[in-house]
Amino acid sequence: MSNRLPVELSKAYRLLNHGPTVLVTSAHGDAANVMAAAWSMPLDFSPPKVAVVIDRTTRTRELVEASGEFALNVPSRQIALETLAAGSASGRDIDKFRELGLVTFASENIGAPLVEGCLGWLECRVIPEPHIQGTYDLFLGEVVAAWADPDAFRDGHWRFEEGTPRSIHYIAGGNFFETGGAFEVKK
Repeated sequence: MSNRLPVELSKAYRLLNHGPTVLVTSAHGDAANVMAAAWSMPLDFSPPKVAVVIDRTTRTRELVEASGEFALNVPSRQIALETLAAGSASGRDIDKFRELGLVTFASENIGAPLVEGCLGWLECRVIPEPHIQGTYDLFLGEVVAAWADPDAFRDGHWRFEEGTPRSIHYIAGGNFFETGGAFEVKK
């Protein structure tokens, strides 16, 4: 299991606030799947909520609708190739975890697995909104637990020291960028 520490739920939004690509994991019964998503975001602090687009044609969508749960995993550059592949193949055709060599571990509050090699993990329960799910493929989730790799995120903040692992952001056409250094603006 990845090195991880709990993230205070009121600070969970900070794991997504900078717009990283995420791996959405889901499970129902004996089936589990993973997909990449560039379109996710935090929505609220208390209780913490997130939004993610999950297309109606995906295996992930079927599992999320059946289970009412999903996890958002924030990948690092070390698994960028697997992240791209997870967004390019269908879970109906292959077992993406096995085929892509993605190692998982159990979440604590939901059935969806969590992915090794990530920097943050958010365990979520679907907030049913049939209209926006059906019309816009947009799913809302309440974050019920959040975790982070302490080398990358600690005390409610991302770390930016030299050599610190960073989140990745999908641009298009197989291109990503890695989060850069932070700077503070004082009034």
